[in-house]
Amino acid sequence: MENLMALVLAAGEGKRMKSKYSKVVHKACGKPIIKWVCGTSKEAGIDETVIVVGHQADQVMECLGDGYQYVWQKEQLGTGHAVMQAEDILKQKEGLVFILYGDTPLITADTINKAVAYHKNQNYIATVVTAEVDDPSGYGRIIRNSQGDVQRIVEHRDASPDELKVREINSGMYCFSVKHLIAALRELKNDNDQGEYYLTDTLEILIKKGFKVGAYVVENPVEILGVNDRVQLYQVSEFLGKRILEKHMKEGVTIIDPGNIYIDDSVKIGVDTVIYPGAILEDGSVIGEDCIIGPNSRIISSHIGDRVQISSSVIIESSVGNDACVGPFAYIRPESRIGQNVKIGDFVEIKKSVIGGKTKIPHLAYIGDAEVGDNTNIGCGVITVNYNGKEKNKTIIGNNAFVGCNVNLVAPVEVKDNAYIAAGSTITEEVPEYSLAIARERQVIKDNWVIKKGMKRDD
Repeated sequence: MENLMALVLAAGEGKRMKSKYSKVVHKACGKPIIKWVCGTSKEAGIDETVIVVGHQADQVMECLGDGYQYVWQKEQLGTGHAVMQAEDILKQKEGLVFILYGDTPLITADTINKAVAYHKNQNYIATVVTAEVDDPSGYGRIIRNSQGDVQRIVEHRDASPDELKVREINSGMYCFSVKHLIAALRELKNDNDQGEYYLTDTLEILIKKGFKVGAYVVENPVEILGVNDRVQLYQVSEFLGKRILEKHMKEGVTIIDPGNIYIDDSVKIGVDTVIYPGAILEDGSVIGEDCIIGPNSRIISSHIGDRVQISSSVIIESSVGNDACVGPFAYIRPESRIGQNVKIGDFVEIKKSVIGGKTKIPHLAYIGDAEVGDNTNIGCGVITVNYNGKEKNKTIIGNNAFVGCNVNLVAPVEVKDNAYIAAGSTITEEVPEYSLAIARERQVIKDNWVIKKGMKRDD
């Protein structure tokens, strides 16, 4: 957006969070709350965003990374003082600056754009973003003159009985003419009980000079909600989560019970996919079209193909090919690649392995550090013995192989294409193609042993 920059105040200590981390790096729906604010600024078309940092500045800067200018507020002496720290940058600019807060993540790009348009159309020098609420207790009231312009902002404790009836409150977010903001900042005083410089006082300075100050009322008051403690973090997360779910549903995803599901902002989901209650989708996961994500499934940083069915399973940092079926109660650990038309059944654990197309691992198996070919069957109770107590070793199973129940494959070992392994075998050497491997004791029958040993069980 031409001649518009954003200034995000993120220097506060946030003591009420009771945390060793900066308040603004705490996450809501998988994203640090300051990233919600900065992302909204970018979505509104603002190309330049300056961040005022102070307490735990290193955490904030590491969270946001490059692409921003940072200014340092050594002492937290009020919102006006925070803006003062950006004067060297501001005085090089013309046009407008939109002041936001790093702990107010619900503000939308639409509101920013409408507030800026209102500011310009009304020829204001400054515009306050406000909200009308049912219970304005504790908030500064917006007092307007007969023309509807802002006359002053009065704090709750200083308000008269009539002023206390006003339901329009100050959000703390503003659109300023840069040059007039700088001029007002230079006249700002800290002669108050707190010894702080308040940004609201700049409005009084401008009004006394005869400039027009306006107020833009947000359409949805929740947009001005900030985060001061973990209860409020939960509250804004609820609103953000609802937005995320509504976005997916409008784009063609069926969510059976929106009140019983969690989806990060970074997750992408294809059309006609159905999400059942209890599902948790996190950290940039991509879900294809026509999938069924069953109850109580958790998918983290993974890519799921089309027409995949997942039931009560966990998939982490892995991929699942088209038409695969996973679960119930499967565990796909990081760096695994599950091919197309694969069956991963109940109580199967896959770790750092590649499973070829049309392969079936129906139940009760552990496949770790392995490569399994196409159209292979892995029986119940199969284990790739990948750890010798010192290092991990690899198991390779070819195409069209058959591994019987309760087989141990002691890595490093290879089973060639089209080989069979008899149930109950412990395999330590290569199994050639088209061979049957049997690695177990020959069965011995001792007649009447139970009677001779007195081991008969009584009724």
